[in-house]
Amino acid sequence: QVQLVESGGGLVQAGGSLRLSCAASGRTFSMSAMGWFRQAPGKDREFVAAISWSSSWTSLTDSVKGRFTISRDNAKNTVYLQMNSLKPEDTAVYYCAARGPQQRPLFYSDVGDPKGMNYWGKGTLVTVSS
Repeated sequence: QVQLVESGGGLVQAGGSLRLSCAASGRTFSMSAMGWFRQAPGKDREFVAAISWSSSWTSLTDSVKGRFTISRDNAKNTVYLQMNSLKPEDTAVYYCAARGPQQRPLFYSDVGDPKGMNYWGKGTLVTVSS
């Protein structure tokens, strides 16, 4: 089992920045990737970003490219989501997720759907005011 705890959410004005953190514990050696999803009120949970736990592979959804960056610190078992130039439409609960073992290289199709992730945090709220 892997446990995930998010932090760093809050209220920010449009154009501002936030950095989300997700600390993993437990069987972290079994993870192949970690990622961030978000869910706005009345909408489905959607993919935001993902990163391989062992390679340089990353993926970002088009709406955040150029504004958000995903990174990791393996020594701290932590993944980060740096969010710049925030917009009101970025308002959502942001969830950290992890995918279990995988022997072959990662593709977007592995992590782009919430069903592809095995472990979830409880979420952290990001509110962007206009």
